[in-house]
Amino acid sequence: MARAPAFVCSECGARHAKWSGRCDACGAWNTIAEEAPLSTSPGRGALGAARGRAVPLVDLAGAEPPPPRAASGLDELDRVLGGGLVPGSAVLVGGDPGIGKSTLLLQAAARFAAQGLGTVYVSGEEAAAQVQLRARRLGLGTAPVRLAAETSLRDILTTLEDVRPGLAVIDSIQTLWADTVEAAPGSVAQLRAVAHELVRFAKRTGTAVILVGHVTKEGQIAGPRVVEHMVDTVLYFEGERGHPFRILRSVKNRFGPADEIGVFEMTGAGLVEVANPSALFLSERGEAQPGAAVFAGIEGTRPVLVEFQALVAPAPPGQSRRSVVGWDAGRLAMILAVLEARCGIPFAGLDVYLNVAGGLKVSEPAADLAVAAALLSAREDVALPPETVVFGEISLSGALRPVSQTENRLKEAHKLGFTSAIAPQRSRTGAVAGITVTAFSDLAGFVGEVFGAG
Repeated sequence: MARAPAFVCSECGARHAKWSGRCDACGAWNTIAEEAPLSTSPGRGALGAARGRAVPLVDLAGAEPPPPRAASGLDELDRVLGGGLVPGSAVLVGGDPGIGKSTLLLQAAARFAAQGLGTVYVSGEEAAAQVQLRARRLGLGTAPVRLAAETSLRDILTTLEDVRPGLAVIDSIQTLWADTVEAAPGSVAQLRAVAHELVRFAKRTGTAVILVGHVTKEGQIAGPRVVEHMVDTVLYFEGERGHPFRILRSVKNRFGPADEIGVFEMTGAGLVEVANPSALFLSERGEAQPGAAVFAGIEGTRPVLVEFQALVAPAPPGQSRRSVVGWDAGRLAMILAVLEARCGIPFAGLDVYLNVAGGLKVSEPAADLAVAAALLSAREDVALPPETVVFGEISLSGALRPVSQTENRLKEAHKLGFTSAIAPQRSRTGAVAGITVTAFSDLAGFVGEVFGAG
């Protein structure tokens, strides 16, 4: 039976049953084209009657050794990669324009090369002289990194086949083009083809490949999500332009833990590792002020302390605003609804602003209680004790749910000089010397005890 033709949008990758001038998914005009179907042959099914080779099967309990890793010497990068770079792996790095992706990968390439790993850096966005100028500015002019400026995928693969390096950095995948695909560089078809060929090359030759990907205005890596499925590791390089701190976050890793983070500071000499991010995020914290609460969180495998800052101000009738930086806006709306429904504390007619200090983006539900504490502190104009950390998840019923790794959170707080903590009552933890834990079972009890309301 013949396969019905498929039409695909070259901008967003959405599939359509028939051609139209405008894509219903992204709204772009004249971007829908017919996708060439897979080749079929007569006989049994689409592949014909020819038999393939038998695939070897192994037992699930096989004792395969862990893959060898190449360490860069950048501890924060090695941590995010799961302990180092695995030969033959494909890594995709995304981030906003100008955030420092090229700087990070040039420094990483120089470190890997210094450790004896043959390294090739291919730039499709800049001329070789521009990359050399950046290397000299970073003090990497003598690093044994081979450099090329090229966008033709065929020429790049031919060069890599001849050199067979241990690591190839491609900056960026959106600039490459394959001559077998009739589409512009950066289109969905080109991205799919280029990523497929580079991943195949990595698996076949054992060369680790790091790909740089542009991101959309929503913060997602541009192009079809199939590219993220092809690679072994997906990293996001995050940070606010007004802050010197940069976060390298793992969202997918087949060779290590996901959601691990590495923290860097952007300086005039490039990116510098931050060994103790909690101290960095709290370094600008002064005297106790209303609207501030310190959250003891977990990012990947490491505990991180960060300050939530809230501002509550009267708003014009019918024009109240909710503004969030570094946290989920939907989660903030839920916390405000629970405070009003379960504790009788309304925020109607009030502007609410919430910010995570230092440019960190927090997604952990354990931050609920710290957000509620910051909001109530700002609304009541009452400062929390400066030596207190707060953590706990809030349910829709107003109950406080226990969170994981409570003991690690408390140890990190004690290391930075905090002496007390507010946590859910059922959190599993052993006693941590120097930390007094005040536990609550529900949000109403916390509000009544700390703020005398509810």
